[in-house]
Amino acid sequence: MNVFYEEEGDFKVGAVLSEGVASLQVEAPHGKRSKVKAGNVLVRFEGGGLADFLAEAGRLAAGIDLDFLWECCGADEFAFDALARDYFGRAPTAAESAALLVKLHGAPMYFYKRGKGRYRAAPAEALRAALASVERKRREARQQAEYVGELSAGKLPEDFRPLLDELLYRPEKTSVQWKALDAACTSLKVTPARLMERCGALASAQDYHLRRFLFEHFPRGTAFGVVEPPRVPQELALAEVEAFSIDDVTTTEIDDAFSVTRLAGGNVRVGIHIAAPALAIAPGSQADSVARERLSTVYYPGGKITMLPEATIAAFTLVEGRPVPALSLYLEISPGLDLVSSATRVERVPVAANLRHDALEVVCGRAAFEAGAVEHRYGAELMQLWRLAGRFAAARGREAEEREARPEYSFHVEGDRVRIVRRQRGAPIDRLVSELMIHVNSTWGRELAARGAFAIYRVQNGGKVRMSTVPAGHQGLGVEGYAWASSPLRRYVDLVNQRQVIAVASGVTPPHAPGDAAVLAAMRDFEEAHEAYGQFQRNMERYFCLRWLAQEGVETAPATVMRESLVRLDDIPLVLRVPSLPALEPGVAVRIAISRVDLIDLTAHGEFAGVRNQAEAAPAGS
Repeated sequence: MNVFYEEEGDFKVGAVLSEGVASLQVEAPHGKRSKVKAGNVLVRFEGGGLADFLAEAGRLAAGIDLDFLWECCGADEFAFDALARDYFGRAPTAAESAALLVKLHGAPMYFYKRGKGRYRAAPAEALRAALASVERKRREARQQAEYVGELSAGKLPEDFRPLLDELLYRPEKTSVQWKALDAACTSLKVTPARLMERCGALASAQDYHLRRFLFEHFPRGTAFGVVEPPRVPQELALAEVEAFSIDDVTTTEIDDAFSVTRLAGGNVRVGIHIAAPALAIAPGSQADSVARERLSTVYYPGGKITMLPEATIAAFTLVEGRPVPALSLYLEISPGLDLVSSATRVERVPVAANLRHDALEVVCGRAAFEAGAVEHRYGAELMQLWRLAGRFAAARGREAEEREARPEYSFHVEGDRVRIVRRQRGAPIDRLVSELMIHVNSTWGRELAARGAFAIYRVQNGGKVRMSTVPAGHQGLGVEGYAWASSPLRRYVDLVNQRQVIAVASGVTPPHAPGDAAVLAAMRDFEEAHEAYGQFQRNMERYFCLRWLAQEGVETAPATVMRESLVRLDDIPLVLRVPSLPALEPGVAVRIAISRVDLIDLTAHGEFAGVRNQAEAAPAGS
């Protein structure tokens, strides 16, 4: 006696050696003996080779029409042997019963298993859905194979073009396009970005990094669309000053300017003039919504994404040669640099000149200021502002700190080339501007707090900087009630605070009441955007540093040890991890061999190449 039985989802045959009430001892065709539960036995048959029986059952099963079988069985649950009699129209042979069972078992979409040898036909709707799914998967598998073939040959499938950003930065991993890309990358042992680059889908590594940022933060693009032009107020009083701004040569959003006016009796009146777009951008207006969405201008080497539309910037930027609406803080200063009085005014300020750092620093070095001999059209005014800045720094307890020479770098992207210019931070012009901005922001912050007006403050406690609607100290700056209000063309927080300052200065109710939910939400969003935009700028600066290394063919670079295996290159603001760096104290001057610059991964390989002597250790321009 032989049996055809089911075991762990598979059909097997065996010769019966012995049989009990609940189980049988059987011997498989290959000689293995095992114990089989009686309930698992489905067909018994005599004689013939066991292997031949399985082969015959398989051959017969292949000839059974599955669709006809499904139509024959009806909607009720059935036993396989009963269906076999109906299907064959007679008592089936053992091989035919086994064949029909194999067919039922191998078609789970058509027949649902309900027990040993028992099944139920799938409902018509469920079967249609299952068959459609199988067909879809078959088509997708064929399509995926075609995609993989194209990608492997260095060709971008046309269907990938509209999905390029999603595939690179936030893939839908169930899509056939991603599965194909992943399979091709696995086969070729490359990353998706590398493969896309190989297929010509990326214009450059720079394009890859910029598109990632735009995909995440500007999914609808950077165009503003149609925004109503701002109404520039012309009825404001014209200030009797000759103002000038101090900015980098690339700055177009000129937020601040200064003036110095000699008064009778020896005092001087210093004006700190801030562009006033808040005069034309009301809360909830179309322009406000645009600024609220972006929250800040995004800067990166070779480009920027402005917070406000070009027309709004053009109307309020403090460009030379015209009077511009401004919010001005006037400080009356005695010959001994004591603050006699201060006043805030809303007015039009004539801007006489836009001074630029590169030209100013030629004649406005520390030695020139300390000697009192600044050879410039505004030399006397700059001297007065520099002396006042020193007084403000001393009042904050930051005079020594400001004298520390800390390098900073300017990036100039010119076509396919990048220039990185090193300059000393804390130069007199930098100090002059930063001190006056700190003063105006802290002064207006204190005034808003004193009037009980709602405002957003920049506070620092325990080393952590955050935004708050409660005035508090900024430990890093050494001031109280520091409210960002000096860059309303570039930061939404400053625009909100400027509205409040204008209202207080004009004697009207501030537009934003305490607890304004919209402003609180904007403040929280601003912090996130500020960090994200800053990280993007740092990433792009790293990209251009690496590009500069490749462009200049740098093989060995001077560097300074930071800690453990980290070094900072002296010529550009790039930090590298150097695993081969020996145990050296921070500040030790070394030389690093540079190789394997990767503009996609933003990495470069650094090898320790030796300690520099004292003469080599002095960076250029220090």
